[in-house]
Amino acid sequence: MELDNKKKILILLALIIILIILFVIYYFSNKEQVEEIDFSEVILQNEELNNNLNKTNNSEYITGNIIENNIDEDKNKEIVVHITGEVKKEGIVYLKEGDRVIDAIKKAGGETKNADLSQVNLAYVLSDGQKIYIPSKNENIEEYIIEESSENNNRSQTNETKNEKVNINHANETELDTLPGIGPSIAKKIIKYREENGKFNNIEDIKNVSGIGDSKYDEIKNYITV
Repeated sequence: MELDNKKKILILLALIIILIILFVIYYFSNKEQVEEIDFSEVILQNEELNNNLNKTNNSEYITGNIIENNIDEDKNKEIVVHITGEVKKEGIVYLKEGDRVIDAIKKAGGETKNADLSQVNLAYVLSDGQKIYIPSKNENIEEYIIEESSENNNRSQTNETKNEKVNINHANETELDTLPGIGPSIAKKIIKYREENGKFNNIEDIKNVSGIGDSKYDEIKNYITV
């Protein structure tokens, strides 16, 4: 009986020793794995990550500055438009990018007493090369903004070769001056007559202007319209 107890004790001790040995083996095997980790490489990776973040932030900062500078340049960019019709000073006006029709009217000395601004979108944002026509109270117009490209495509240097006729109700002094036999003096008279009497109902009404008789009318009748 005592022998059986001794065997049991020995077996138990053997199991305890085996467990201790297994624990020691497990501990040292894990310790070696931990020691094998290259902490310097981890640190280097962290440094690279920080550098990339800094580069990204710097890039965003630089890009933001470029965008802001471009916006400032656009705000200061000069545009040129041509304004005619019922303004006190017809001709070329210089504006800034983003300016509107109302700004062009102010640059042209303001509208005349005969101007009908209800037909015009005063808040319209202008672009370089556009032409603006301010109508009078005696006329109805469909278009008061003429794009630079369309005007260049439809008009040539002389009336003999151009596709469109001169509208004597809308034309400015320069355009009227291109008509055969119509110089600056008569062109001014046409504009003055238009301001005082309203638009021409037909092309023959232009003979009511001082200086335009039957012979001069015959010269220009094929080049004008209302």
